[in-house]
Amino acid sequence: MTVTVQDVDTATSPTLGSIRDYGDQALLLEFNSTAEVLAWTDTLRAANLPGILDIVPASRTILVKVAAPRYRIPTEQRLSKLHLKELDNSEASAPQQPDVTIDVVYDGMDLEEVAKLTGLAPNEVIAAHTGSLWRVAFGGFTPGFAYLVGGDERLQVPRRSEPRTRVPAGSVALAGEFAGVYPRETPGGWQLIGRTDATLWDLEREQPALLIPGMHVQFRAIG
Repeated sequence: MTVTVQDVDTATSPTLGSIRDYGDQALLLEFNSTAEVLAWTDTLRAANLPGILDIVPASRTILVKVAAPRYRIPTEQRLSKLHLKELDNSEASAPQQPDVTIDVVYDGMDLEEVAKLTGLAPNEVIAAHTGSLWRVAFGGFTPGFAYLVGGDERLQVPRRSEPRTRVPAGSVALAGEFAGVYPRETPGGWQLIGRTDATLWDLEREQPALLIPGMHVQFRAIG
């Protein structure tokens, strides 16, 4: 796969920075933060540019897949002229409603450790986790795993120094700026604060993933 870089003039911010040719049917856009990725993902989807098959956000990049090689250069040219979508005041100030509410029993193996790391009491960790809406930023390392952002900044904690070989399905966890829910048993190094019975991935559903990018998620304490 050939990867080349096109430097786009950023003097008239907010415009895109670097756009990389990612093979002959994709472009890779690079950013400095997840917040930028989310803002530009919204902008790209709203622009509805011709020839784009899929827009795939990640932590610091967006992969733009095009329908055929002939769309790559025209899409690159259109992207270089695109400006960040601005919210009007009513949209920006409107209270967000959750698309999904996830019930959680907060008895995770790392709840006490998270409390120590944050300087909060365990009940304050729970209140912080349930007290704001989280947004699905992008999908993760296994089907159904979603990286959630936008929660209480006090909950930003490091990964465990020693990852576990087995993390139970349904584990609710924190790592860095992200929250997440393990859809199945898997190794992992996130801090576990609770568990849920929610099914994160189900091939019998029309949309197998419960959490998809752009959704807002509310965690609710039960038990």
